[in-house]
Amino acid sequence: MTTLDIAHEKREDALAAAPRALRPSLVGLTRPQLMEALGAFGLPEKQLRMRAGQIWNGIYNRGLTSFEGMTTLSKELRQKLEAAFDMSRLEIVTEQKSVDGTRKWLLRLPSAVPGVPGPEIETVYIPEEGRGTLCVSSQVGCTLTCTFCHTGTQKLVRNLTAGEIVGQILIARDALGEWPDGGRNSEDRLITNIVLMGMGEPLYNFDNVRDALEVVSDGEGLSLSKRRITLSTSGVVPMIEKAGAEIGCMLAISLHAVNDETRNKLVPLNKKYPIEELLEACRNYPGVSNARRITFEYVMLKGVNDSLEDAKALVRLLKHIPAKINLIPFNPWPGSPYECSDWETIEKFADVVNRAGYASPVRTPRGRDIMAACGQLKSDTVKKRASERFREAAQPTG
Repeated sequence: MTTLDIAHEKREDALAAAPRALRPSLVGLTRPQLMEALGAFGLPEKQLRMRAGQIWNGIYNRGLTSFEGMTTLSKELRQKLEAAFDMSRLEIVTEQKSVDGTRKWLLRLPSAVPGVPGPEIETVYIPEEGRGTLCVSSQVGCTLTCTFCHTGTQKLVRNLTAGEIVGQILIARDALGEWPDGGRNSEDRLITNIVLMGMGEPLYNFDNVRDALEVVSDGEGLSLSKRRITLSTSGVVPMIEKAGAEIGCMLAISLHAVNDETRNKLVPLNKKYPIEELLEACRNYPGVSNARRITFEYVMLKGVNDSLEDAKALVRLLKHIPAKINLIPFNPWPGSPYECSDWETIEKFADVVNRAGYASPVRTPRGRDIMAACGQLKSDTVKKRASERFREAAQPTG
């Protein structure tokens, strides 16, 4: 009997009755982590690199969700791996499509409590001419309570695992037919860019985000250049340099104000890391240059941050930082305390910034009709559970 057979027998009884979702997932493991998992499973050390490469190819090049299609592995090994590991997708609760082509998926994560539905996240695909951007979540809910953001009204439930971050991309590729079996090749891909601008603050889930993006950018896997991956932060200053050094993707700053008084109200994290500290961290971001500019996101709020004086102050603030500025018309959500700036005001604001030499596109609102626009993402989990508890409490007893 081989070492692999012995290791498999020891695990077989415990795993045979276990639900598939409880078996460790290989999705989102970095290459070293995948080799470690296969080593613990019992594969001989001399086979680890080769077997990890075969499995990696199956998951990230072919989009497989089980070992059955990995015919480079023996049938016996496939069966044993299938009993030990999981490669299945996150559960799609709903999929919505906007009139403008934007698509939004509500995804349910595994539950930590048997019989209780898991938490939910949202992922959005935005098609544009010549490119397609997938907006990915990094947490369920958020701790930052930015007052213009719908996600900020939902308390943090938990961080996403690296596999759950990568899993959002796999589901989008499934839906868009992007795997080779769907007739598309790498030169014809629909998802050309990834932005971590969905639910949550990526730098408060640093390790999982870093590992997920290592998988996403691997040249033999999903193969998205780090210059096509943008991480957006509300300004977790101590982690910005670390992100540049260990992740190395493009950086976006959720700025939204030109002075601490206003930003304290819009982005409460500013009370901990004020604007000047944030901008100093941006100046020192590893690799920042005219070829790798930092994007500053600025939501346009009527009567709050949209005056010509604000525009001029923004230009002064960003002096000597290689930057571009995304002006974002505010996307309203139920109960939001703000209004979007008038279009004429936005155009005048943009003109000031453009004349100062900054690329300053006004982001066209996308997916508003399905609540998929910037700042509108929020899982319905908490709301649904509250309504379910109310209905249960209203049921007659006895």
